[in-house]
Amino acid sequence: MNDMTDLTPVALYARVSSDRQDVDLSVSAQLRALREYAEKNGYLVAREYVDEAESGRIADRP
Repeated sequence: MNDMTDLTPVALYARVSSDRQDVDLSVSAQLRALREYAEKNGYLVAREYVDEAESGRIADRP
C-alpha cells in the first residue's frame, strides 16, 4: 500500500502512569510498536497522543 489515499487515518495513544518504567513499557517503545503496526497494516498516523498521567489509584484527584 504505497498510495497515501488508500491509507486509513488513525491516532495513536500511549500512556504512562507510574514512576517505575520498564523499557518495554515506555512511551517511546509504545509509540514505536504502534507506528510499526500502523505501517504494516495500511494505516496513516494522523496524530499521536501521550498521556503521562498519574496513577488512577490516587485518591486526591480533581
